[in-house]
Amino acid sequence: MTSGKQPLRGKPLVTGFFEKRTNSVQYVVADPETKRAAIIDPVLDFDPKSGATATHSADEMLAYIEREGLTLEWILDTHPHADHFSAAGYLKDRTGVPTAIGEKVVEVQKLWKGIYNWPDSFPTDGSQWDRLFADGDRFRIGTMDVEVMFTPGHTLASIAYVVGDAAFVHDTIFMPDGGTARADFPGGSARALWNSIQRIMALPDDTRLFTGHDYMPGGREPRWESTVAQQRARNTHLVKAGTEEEFVALREARDRELPMPTLILHSLQVNVRGGRLPEPEDNGKRYLKIPLDTLDGTPWDE
Repeated sequence: MTSGKQPLRGKPLVTGFFEKRTNSVQYVVADPETKRAAIIDPVLDFDPKSGATATHSADEMLAYIEREGLTLEWILDTHPHADHFSAAGYLKDRTGVPTAIGEKVVEVQKLWKGIYNWPDSFPTDGSQWDRLFADGDRFRIGTMDVEVMFTPGHTLASIAYVVGDAAFVHDTIFMPDGGTARADFPGGSARALWNSIQRIMALPDDTRLFTGHDYMPGGREPRWESTVAQQRARNTHLVKAGTEEEFVALREARDRELPMPTLILHSLQVNVRGGRLPEPEDNGKRYLKIPLDTLDGTPWDE
């Protein structure tokens, strides 16, 4: 870390929960001394074909917390996700535990408010969360200090959480055989992503890195834990691109080949609300709004 504060100590207990519909990894991180815990990047289940929502993934983590005798203290998101709905709102309602995200989410809210043409009454001040974190902020899970690291690039609001010897690095880097995350969403930047990755690679070599997705290259089983040393030595994109310019060229070329995520237009209107669905209309039903001809790229470009 570069904050000049005392280094973080401890080895949190980390349990990953793989959500196979969206290849997302959700985490319960716990202080072994006090059994206080946080949930990171929870998923609200959504079927785009039927429009059905469910809470199976979030409930699985709550059941685990109860079974292990943990006490939930925080519900944390690393960024407004573009490929799944956040279950932060549901978990807040179930538990009363505070929610948090990075302070730059207000810029994402302003950006997507324009894309969705929402009314002036929609707040873009981050008030949908209980706390907004700035780079270098610290808070606690039990007796363990957590430091927030601003890691933009995938989105302009992305943050990582560093807890003792563990760092939750969301969609910056994947497992070494998966490379790095895309940076072509509105507000994204391959150059910013490179700089964020360098901050992560400056952590101690044995820091455990927990990624936000795994796409199982070659059909292997899902994985989500690596170390800084392993990433530096074997990450397929970082090995190929040793300089900032090489990385930007590689990442931007790769992003041009990728279709937009299936749920990007669905999920952002939920996730910039703190993981809450739109309010019901006069018939009691909730509706998602899909702007047409807004994002670059079409399925027939492939």
